Amino acid sequence: MAAEIQILIRTECPPGACTCERDGLLQDPQGDRRILMLTQAEEKRLIARIEAIETYDELKRIVERIHAQLGVRLHIAPGDNEVKTVSGFDIHLDDHPGLCRKTRAAIPAAVRRCLKSHPSIAYAILDAHDLFGI
Repeated sequence: MAAEIQILIRTECPPGACTCERDGLLQDPQGDRRILMLTQAEEKRLIARIEAIETYDELKRIVERIHAQLGVRLHIAPGDNEVKTVSGFDIHLDDHPGLCRKTRAAIPAAVRRCLKSHPSIAYAILDAHDLFGI
C-alpha cells in the first residue's frame, strides 16, 4: 500500500482581498503549483533569509533558487532614472498565478532592506549593469 504524501499549500486569501488566482491555478491541470508551497511560515523564513544576505553572489543564488523552487522570477536592476538611494532600484516579481499580493510586495521590500543594510550589494548591482562605465 503506497503512503499518501501530504503537501502543505498556502491558505486561501480572504475573498476580494487578493488577486492571486489561487482557485484557478488549483483547477488548471497544467498549472505550475510550486508557488502554492510557499506557506506563510515559509514566506517568513524566506524573507528572513533575504534580509540576512551579505554578498551579491548570495543574492544571485537566492534569486536563482526562488525561480527553481517556486517558478517565479525576481528582477533586481537599477531603475530608469538616476539611482541615488535603494528606492531607485527596480525590484519586482513577475506576475504568476498563485502569487499572493502580500508576497509580491514583501519579497521586494526584504530585498530593499537587505540593500540598505549592505550598500556593497547595491554597488555590485550597479557594477553588474555597467552604470559606472567600467
